[in-house]
Amino acid sequence: MSDSFDEGDAFPDFSMETPDGGTVTKADLAGRKAVIFFYPKDNTPGCTTEAKDFSALKADFEQAGVRLLGVSKDSAKKHQNFIAKHDLTVDLATDAQEGGLSDVLGAWGEKQNYGRTYMGMIRSTYLLDGEGRILRVWPKVRVKGHAEEVLEAARSA
Repeated sequence: MSDSFDEGDAFPDFSMETPDGGTVTKADLAGRKAVIFFYPKDNTPGCTTEAKDFSALKADFEQAGVRLLGVSKDSAKKHQNFIAKHDLTVDLATDAQEGGLSDVLGAWGEKQNYGRTYMGMIRSTYLLDGEGRILRVWPKVRVKGHAEEVLEAARSA
């Protein structure tokens, strides 16, 4: 994770494509808390579980005044298929451009799997306040129980 973005810092500005062909920006999230979770790839086991867990708790997040946004480098078309296949209700966005939000935050970086080193999305989550400041960061997330933990933190923030 980038150490340049920690709790208390202003979250960087961004503009990302949504599955419906629109865009979502930092300004769109203003005025209420937001959770932005970065995940590696649509339709993979851990990412599917994470997106389904956040979707299952979406009403609870909304009741707490929190907007959810899942981000990966997958295309808008892949996001559409992911949403349809798993009945997801959480909003998704595409951060495919070089130097995008995940690059700025350090969520896109070097990973290792079975001895192989490659570039990929590092599963991480950010909780923002209504002014776009970072309240909490979860680097290198483990999926099991994560959505519930984020909900509790959002409620108490």
